[in-house]
Amino acid sequence: MTWALKRQIFFLFLFLIFASFFGFLVIYPYFNRAPSCTDGRKNGDESGVDCGGSCARACYAEVNDVSVIWSRAFEVVPGRYNALAYLENKNTNTAVEKIRYRFRFTDKDNVYIGERDGEASIPPGGKFAIFEPAIEVGNAVPVYTNFQFIEKPVWLNVSKDKIEQLKVLVSNIKLENEKTRPKLSATVKNNSLFYIPEVTVVAVLYDASHNAVNISQTYIDLLRGGESKLVNFTWPTPMRSEVVYKEVMPIYNVFGAKIK
Repeated sequence: MTWALKRQIFFLFLFLIFASFFGFLVIYPYFNRAPSCTDGRKNGDESGVDCGGSCARACYAEVNDVSVIWSRAFEVVPGRYNALAYLENKNTNTAVEKIRYRFRFTDKDNVYIGERDGEASIPPGGKFAIFEPAIEVGNAVPVYTNFQFIEKPVWLNVSKDKIEQLKVLVSNIKLENEKTRPKLSATVKNNSLFYIPEVTVVAVLYDASHNAVNISQTYIDLLRGGESKLVNFTWPTPMRSEVVYKEVMPIYNVFGAKIK
């Protein structure tokens, strides 16, 4: 072996040592970094890839789909309807901050007559409603109403403490003028320390067979901790059946509720 060749091998050896060293400095932090909920790997206490355990996002395998109990359209005046989907989230500690949905309407022959898309949140653990107002259908009558979510939900964990502390109560529900121009009133109280913005309040009226007779909706811009507000609902025409049971549902995005 010549001296020149030995020299070349020596410098090649040095190059490989330095290249390996710097490569180690670059690669080592990647393989040795602390587990996180955004690294695209299942690690730490995660139940799946970047979900479950201490991650904000819940794993799909650990949650149940939202149940659609019923969905219907209710005539306001001829040609104009309000629609409501009555739903249940059986996941006690998980919620969805925002999800797109669709109401689809067909007539008595199941012929398509229209649809309406929107966005809503899904509250944790319980029954809730999604209300869609002022749907114009012309001379058609929406006999069948189909409701569905049109994107995959991103389920987020909600702390047990927050769920237990957030209490919005309804009292003093009163229906007047049922046979002329009905008016429903109720008191909504935030029985917690949280500030709750944009509270949607949905009213559902039922007959003796617990069939929904009519629906309405109103809003509360902000419900401060300990605050009570009176809400009112009105209808332009008499109820078609005698109202026996009245349900008033305050609905809000749990992730928007903050202590200030």
